[in-house]
Amino acid sequence: MTKHTTGTRDEWLAARLELLDAEKDLTRRSDALARRRQDLPWVRIDNEYRFETDRGSASLPDLFAGRSQLLVYHFMFGPDYTAGCPSCSAIADGFNGSVVHLANHDVAFAAVSRAPFPKLQAYKQRMGWTFPWASSFDKDFNFDFHVSLTEQQQRDGTVEYNYRREAAWTLRGIGDALTKGGEGPVAEIAAMTGTDVPTYTRERPGMSAFALEDGVVYHTYSTYARGVDGLWGMYQWLDRAPKGRNEAGVWWRRHDEYNKG
Repeated sequence: MTKHTTGTRDEWLAARLELLDAEKDLTRRSDALARRRQDLPWVRIDNEYRFETDRGSASLPDLFAGRSQLLVYHFMFGPDYTAGCPSCSAIADGFNGSVVHLANHDVAFAAVSRAPFPKLQAYKQRMGWTFPWASSFDKDFNFDFHVSLTEQQQRDGTVEYNYRREAAWTLRGIGDALTKGGEGPVAEIAAMTGTDVPTYTRERPGMSAFALEDGVVYHTYSTYARGVDGLWGMYQWLDRAPKGRNEAGVWWRRHDEYNKG
């Protein structure tokens, strides 16, 4: 017999209507927050960033593909990874269906990672993805947008991520921000990328938005850590399931790894 609260249909409806008021309030506050994102001042980008793409070498304006807006997902796939981050991979499973709609609403999309382009191509083929994915290998883009860091930064405690300075890293190789932030068993996820914890966590998740006007690119918004939670499609469904996220450690896998024992 279930241990969860049970009740009559009338009791359920009364509780549901009370919850509906709270949901509507959250929707209104979310709409207001979106307007505040759009009201942020734009910052001109003068760096001439280069990327490797399906169409060869490309500039940041090239990634706009004729649109006036660009959304970038900072996908955790470092040069030393043997496979993409499984968490980023779960998020990216939702990209294919969105890209065509964004493109027809004046918004380009691209994932960007530091791994060499052939590695990205091979993994993209394995996953069956079609969305644009660019390599910033050996370039400054990821570092400038605080989603990649160096081993020296880890040692010196000069890491800036999610608009905060992290403390120097411990011998375990993981910073205080990750340890105390409830990020889960990072070592297990690192192993799934073929790396150790320090190497794995030198890449970080995030997304950034850009505008292109009169040939000038502007940075308009970036978010990191749980700021990308809303992009993780499966969690939006789980938050509406009877048992919610119901997590105890890393339960998800890349979509081609389930049922492999």
